[in-house]
Amino acid sequence: QLQLVESGGGVVQPGGSLRLSCAASGSSLWYKAVTWSRQAPGKDSEGVACISGSGETTDYGDSVKGRFTIARDDAKNTVYLQMNNLKPDDTAVYYCETHVACSLIPREDNWGQGTQVTVSS
Repeated sequence: QLQLVESGGGVVQPGGSLRLSCAASGSSLWYKAVTWSRQAPGKDSEGVACISGSGETTDYGDSVKGRFTIARDDAKNTVYLQMNNLKPDDTAVYYCETHVACSLIPREDNWGQGTQVTVSS
């Protein structure tokens, strides 16, 4: 059974960068689309980036376009989220999840433990 583990979160100042990792075990991520979503306290969950199973298609939420980049390394069974120019509004718990196709609709039923990102001066 496929299990996803998120890591790489932390505390960073505004304008800083972090790279999140979504490592799969138990099964392969090959041909599976992956989405990074986030949940901030008191806010609805939000899909921020997705990548297709082939890696040829990516999509980003309007709030992160130009700042976040999603990429996959199928040899390492891992999907990454490079986050640059972080803002306080990016503070949230970040989750990765699989989809049939690239989608920015969060699948909360697919979430693991997530990784906390805090952007604060």
